[in-house]
Amino acid sequence: MTFQNESYDYIIVGAGSAGCVLANRLSQDSGNRVLLLEAGGKDINPWIHIPVGYFKTMHNPSTDWCYKTEPDKGINGRQLEWPRGKVLGGSSSLNGLLYVRGQAEDYDRWAALGNPGWSFEDVLPYFKKSEDQERGADPYHGIGGPLKVSDLRLRRPIADYFIRAATETGIPFNEDYNGASQEGVGYFQQTAHKGFRWSTAKGFLRPARKRSNLRIDTRAQITRILFEGRKAVGVEYKKGGRLQQANTHSEVILSAGAIGSPQILQVSGIGPGELLNRAGVGLVHHLSGVGQNLQDHLQIRLVFKTSQRTLNDEVNNLLKQAWVGAQYLLTRTGPLTLAASQVAIFTKTDPSLERPDIQFHMQPLSADKPGEGAHKFSAFTSSVCQLRPHSRGHLEIKSNDPLEYPAIHPNYLSDERDLPVAVAGIRLARRIAEAPSLAPHIIDEYVPGRQFQTDEELLQAARQYSQTIYHPTSTCKMGHDESAVVDDRLRVHGIEGLRVADASIMPEIVSGNTNAPTIMIAEKASDMIPEDNR
Repeated sequence: MTFQNESYDYIIVGAGSAGCVLANRLSQDSGNRVLLLEAGGKDINPWIHIPVGYFKTMHNPSTDWCYKTEPDKGINGRQLEWPRGKVLGGSSSLNGLLYVRGQAEDYDRWAALGNPGWSFEDVLPYFKKSEDQERGADPYHGIGGPLKVSDLRLRRPIADYFIRAATETGIPFNEDYNGASQEGVGYFQQTAHKGFRWSTAKGFLRPARKRSNLRIDTRAQITRILFEGRKAVGVEYKKGGRLQQANTHSEVILSAGAIGSPQILQVSGIGPGELLNRAGVGLVHHLSGVGQNLQDHLQIRLVFKTSQRTLNDEVNNLLKQAWVGAQYLLTRTGPLTLAASQVAIFTKTDPSLERPDIQFHMQPLSADKPGEGAHKFSAFTSSVCQLRPHSRGHLEIKSNDPLEYPAIHPNYLSDERDLPVAVAGIRLARRIAEAPSLAPHIIDEYVPGRQFQTDEELLQAARQYSQTIYHPTSTCKMGHDESAVVDDRLRVHGIEGLRVADASIMPEIVSGNTNAPTIMIAEKASDMIPEDNR
């Protein structure tokens, strides 16, 4: 099939966790001409495919957008780095590989907010459709899908002690937090296969690349959506130093993520009228919610020095580094297969709660911040985050320049309801560390330190020793109220031929890591889009 006059049925902006799914599914119909635009490059960096390679690809301008937040009052005026994938596969090519769906109640809540078709019963088939679960099929899991999901290939004694300690505090063991119930402690599942990362570029895009009706353009950064009145008719993008255009007679689909999608809408003239006027952008359609409702998971990091050797000892020893490399080359096992965390806990800060409100990520290593070198002493990290924070942020363009990064205001811990949860999370982390199975192996609490004791002091520790888990969502909220950006079919309100399908459409952040839900959103969108264009 030829691409005459640069005209397509569907133009997908962003080849990330959602965009690769859409490109695969929409191009399965040979009658569809599909263009996939990705501002980053191809996923040829070998560190992308080695699970622990996120230490090399995050904060690397060749693979990471390297966003940075504005100074945030809630975390003592600090600015946080927000990695986002700038490569085929998007953030699925440099994330921590953790496969987490969230809670059934999350999706039932989406439906209750006025979004029919998004209950857990509705979305579970899409999770299963994507999945090729190593453990096999059951009522909650699928096999044969493009996304490989496996158990960890690395375990260390300190992680087993941590699990046993958690159960000693009353947290039940849970073999499958993506099954009938999320609550409990257990090992993470990961998007990996035989020791390699399994990004959406590998799982979804690679099988579709040779289709004659799919064109993939890398290093093609969109500058604006093209409109005729209030109908999207194409996009303008920059590639090789010059501007190009592509036209569609059906749809433009934004899958540029929770930062990219609202930024593109704003620079194209869709968003809060006052902001666009201030930035010098001509108004196409006023939508007050574009860039609003920003939500993220803020993790409070505790680091414990141990007498038990941890991965810190392995990565800081040259001989052991050589063994680690050989182990990976020969068997595809060992520390190079490390996901971002080994152990997950989903639990409640108050027994009276109906469902877990906090999550732990336990790593058998420690560093001053994610992506930096390991400490020179034996230690592990126990991070805790609030699953459904009440705090809301926003992002906004600074000018009409489509290449200028937007101002990101997370507003962490700005809602008073989030403060006691942060304190309770730290106290629970300490109780786990003091449990019989773990306490004999701990020398000291390195971060934040035992000098923080009162609720006020622990809140200060939360403000100072917290980091993002890189889960920005909800900036193009789905719904039908005045702050909604897309409807329950993911169509931009008031605009014809324009849709958003990525993590930005979540009305509320899910209770856990966001990659698997983003893939699900794209799977569901890929069914809705042809239905709406018949």
